[in-house]
Amino acid sequence: MSPRIAILGLHLEANAFAPPTLRVDFERQCLARGAEITRLARAPNPPLPAEIPGFYARMDATGPWTPCPVLMAAAPPGGPIEQQVFLDFLDEMQRGLAAALPVDGVYVASHGASSATGDEDSDGTLLAMIRRLVGSRVPIVVTHDLHCNVSERMIEALDCFIAYRTNPHVDMAARAAEAADAMRELLAGEKTAKAFLRLPLTPPSVTLLTAEGPYADLVRDAEAIMARDPAILNASVTGGFTFSDLPKCGITVTVTARGGDMSAAKRACAQLARRGWAERARHTRRLLSIPEATELALRAGRGEVEPVIYSDAGDNPGGGGRGSTSYTLRALHEARVPGVVLGLFVDPALAAEAHALGEGAHFHAVFNRVESEFSKRFESGARILTLTDGEGVGRRGTMKGRTFQLGPTALLELDDSGMKVVVISLRRQCHEPRTLEMHGIDIGAARVVVVKSRGHFRAGFDEFFPNERIHEVDSAGLTSPVLTNFNWKRLPRPTWPLDPEATWNDPGWN
Repeated sequence: MSPRIAILGLHLEANAFAPPTLRVDFERQCLARGAEITRLARAPNPPLPAEIPGFYARMDATGPWTPCPVLMAAAPPGGPIEQQVFLDFLDEMQRGLAAALPVDGVYVASHGASSATGDEDSDGTLLAMIRRLVGSRVPIVVTHDLHCNVSERMIEALDCFIAYRTNPHVDMAARAAEAADAMRELLAGEKTAKAFLRLPLTPPSVTLLTAEGPYADLVRDAEAIMARDPAILNASVTGGFTFSDLPKCGITVTVTARGGDMSAAKRACAQLARRGWAERARHTRRLLSIPEATELALRAGRGEVEPVIYSDAGDNPGGGGRGSTSYTLRALHEARVPGVVLGLFVDPALAAEAHALGEGAHFHAVFNRVESEFSKRFESGARILTLTDGEGVGRRGTMKGRTFQLGPTALLELDDSGMKVVVISLRRQCHEPRTLEMHGIDIGAARVVVVKSRGHFRAGFDEFFPNERIHEVDSAGLTSPVLTNFNWKRLPRPTWPLDPEATWNDPGWN
């Protein structure tokens, strides 16, 4: 008999310091329903979150099944979802899932760091609704971004939890395939036990890379546990998303064991948590000040050192930043650093003006005509080099093979400095080389590249810039890695590194 699997998810990374996320934010990125999800999942270059086509491909490859897709809603990282929008989605998911019953399993592909203006645990609310509707015997498998904020209520509602293991995230499809395999096991009668621990550890996201460092070591330990212990179905260490400013923030460890083996789950969970806490002091990273970044850029521009790439880390749209701060732009422009490319600067009004003037026109470009807390006005004469509709397909890293939309775009060359700036209309981070190349930019010829991205750009730009030529800049904004810059209200306190005196109570699981 072909098992009926419901599929749904809510993708949002909620930054408590950013403006609320609205329905239009989902409409502009991904809002797919019913059979449309199945059609897109099996189509080339789908606009869906990568887990969906990954799950479909693995389920298709492992036997007959009947997908029962409900709703996939995804928006760029931003503020908490406007409460009514969340309630509308929740109601639509409930009605769609009820209409699909009976189902044999449920796959939930969510980011895991969402919240709503009236619900701090929107992901937990969604999972609790699903469990109430399908009952206790239907398996629920969940995949989350490793920057998720996991609640006890959510873990209680599901049967198997699987988080990404790469940052930048290039394993979404692989984790979805793992979820499909777990679903097959559960459909065959496997029973699970889950152990869960949260650490009072909320490090800056720049320390949560998985190529090397303290978080990478934890992820490798989890993979080693899964490889050597057949009782462990999955071991996930999630870094959390501190900017959500919620009590459920913090590094968490969730272990799912086969055969209902709670002792195995607890043993593995405690082992990972103990190492994470013991090595908390490793979660530090030195940022370049803007003057230091300017001096290094001048040396790179003059050919005295190899070309460099800068993460404008305080203004990452991939974490809720507005993509429009001008601190780094202004410093490099005023220093007349040669060979600079900056992307992606979010300014729909400026992009629209450029489109009205046309390629080749010279004009007085005003960035951030309407200023906000961090997005200050910047002006320069500029020539319009290239205009595009902002639509393309990624070729590397987290966006490989996925369509993207930037809205109308313009490549501007600033007077005096010659800096090239890609201006876009929709708020997106610069982590895919095609977003620059589609404007005629030769990334390999640039002396200095500035990207408004925290870390995902590493998987897209690594063919141009090895790790030693990547630098994070200490720029102000809604995603600053300097956590003391924020007025925290709901974060669990004390927490390390904000509170050096923070302690963790080991549960004594052996």
